[in-house]
Amino acid sequence: MPDTGPPSPSLGEPMRPEEDTSDEDASGEDMPTKDALAPPPLSLTNDTEAEDLVSPMMPNFPPRDVKIEVNGNGNGNGSDSSPKGGWASGSSFGEWAEGGPPMTPISASLNKRHLRRNSRQYPNMVIDTSKTKLHPPLNPQPASEKDPGANPTLPLSALPRPPGLEYHPGGNKSLEGIAMRAFCLGNALSLCLSLVVAILAFTSSALWRIPFFVGALALFHFLEFWTTARRNTKEAGVKAFLLTANWPHYAIAHSAAMLECLVTNMLWPRRSWAPLYLGPVLLLLGLLLTFMGQFIRTAAMLQAGSSFNHIVQTRLDGHELVTTGIYSVIRHPAYFAFFWWGLGTQLVLGNPICFVGYAAVLWRFFSIRIREEEIWLVNKYKEDYPEYRRRVPTRIPFIG
Repeated sequence: MPDTGPPSPSLGEPMRPEEDTSDEDASGEDMPTKDALAPPPLSLTNDTEAEDLVSPMMPNFPPRDVKIEVNGNGNGNGSDSSPKGGWASGSSFGEWAEGGPPMTPISASLNKRHLRRNSRQYPNMVIDTSKTKLHPPLNPQPASEKDPGANPTLPLSALPRPPGLEYHPGGNKSLEGIAMRAFCLGNALSLCLSLVVAILAFTSSALWRIPFFVGALALFHFLEFWTTARRNTKEAGVKAFLLTANWPHYAIAHSAAMLECLVTNMLWPRRSWAPLYLGPVLLLLGLLLTFMGQFIRTAAMLQAGSSFNHIVQTRLDGHELVTTGIYSVIRHPAYFAFFWWGLGTQLVLGNPICFVGYAAVLWRFFSIRIREEEIWLVNKYKEDYPEYRRRVPTRIPFIG
């Protein structure tokens, strides 16, 4: 390739950065107008570097060993002294002059020096990265025997995803996301336990019930992830915390429960909503249901192991029908546990309205979910599951 002047458009080969011996823009023929191909476009700024183009898809590929080939569109702010209109491909991105087309495609190869220089010279430049390529490619393919001169350069979309990308921030199993959620849940549990003790020790208020409820939620969501990580490790991602499950209905239900408890205890602190002065009995029953529900759900998930999943599975490869231990007494013990755990928390909060609402919503949810799940279980286990279903009840009222 010659050291001066841009390549001929017919060659389709951009000027390489290392061949640029001058910061002077080379002239060339105007290229036809072309719209950007791949949203979102990348705008060059003074802070843009080669890593910004490579790192999102190739986080472990050393940018210092890479040249980046791009097709771009120029839009503004070049040298006013240029006699020509539009962009010219060449050792830099060309120049802008009055009378040129509003968007003219360019082609160039970038390294850090070129990217910094052109981001200063053309601050409004927009690069279309739809045909971005790496030189050298990560895993260059051998040239075809029919075409010994085939170019091994691969577009970024064809490059294999590096292993472990799901563990990076934003991934399904982001270690940063898991650590932050566990940290926040642990702090919430500790703070809530401290508030419960302080309110009971220094006041006669019943508002200790709210931090108890929040602490029970924090423990529940942490144990959802912990049991998954211990016994079904391949499914242990940020979603295993179930913090955004059934969003926003789940958050609305818990917010309503706390609001009802707050309002009733602030406006009617002395009034008991339990019939026949059974308030202390219902409170004790609520505490027992809450702790029993949490224990049974955690035990059921640990026993089922990889056969338990938070999402109803339509493909049961590797799934085993568990009928021993707690599963020999309760069918779907994890659903049974959450149903009674939810009702227990409302008894602790002293919420007559939310108790009825929780009972109706949870019963409907689990009746539909169990019916859908058992369709797949019957198809998988044929006569074994119907026989197990006849023998072991769900122990959720009116859900056989």
